[in-house]
Amino acid sequence: MKCFVGLGANLGDRARTLRLALRQLAAAPGVTVAQVSALYETPPWGKTDQPPFLNAAACLLTDLAPHQLLRLCQGVEQGLGRQRQEHWGPRTIDLDLLHIPGVTLRDETLTLPHPYLTRRAFVLAPLADIAAGEIISDRTVAEWLAAAEDRETIVKVAGKDWPEE
Repeated sequence: MKCFVGLGANLGDRARTLRLALRQLAAAPGVTVAQVSALYETPPWGKTDQPPFLNAAACLLTDLAPHQLLRLCQGVEQGLGRQRQEHWGPRTIDLDLLHIPGVTLRDETLTLPHPYLTRRAFVLAPLADIAAGEIISDRTVAEWLAAAEDRETIVKVAGKDWPEE
């Protein structure tokens, strides 16, 4: 199955941490990293008194079920030093399951599509790099991005080749 994941970090060596997260996801059994977006610097969202984020998106091909993939992402986060101390607070790494085509899910641990996906330019800009035509809630990713009020605050800092450095 195809799955779209958002990556973000605003503490430490942000680009290095995002690269490590992608490598760990790619090394997991049953997971292939098929595409990675460009890298974007974005202002914090929700809690704004913190450093800016680097954000990217990846398309994964996997035979893992959604909850298994969520546990994998949380394990990668924990291994890279993520500490959940403050809602929307600073973090070394954040991996969010954004969208799995054809899957709608809502339970105590996972909601798909991600509940804030269509309102966050910092997610939509990188996702549009790899899935502009993907339909989420009756609109394409590109259409959601065009309607995002904060899209001008997103700055591309590296092309799609950034994970290879």
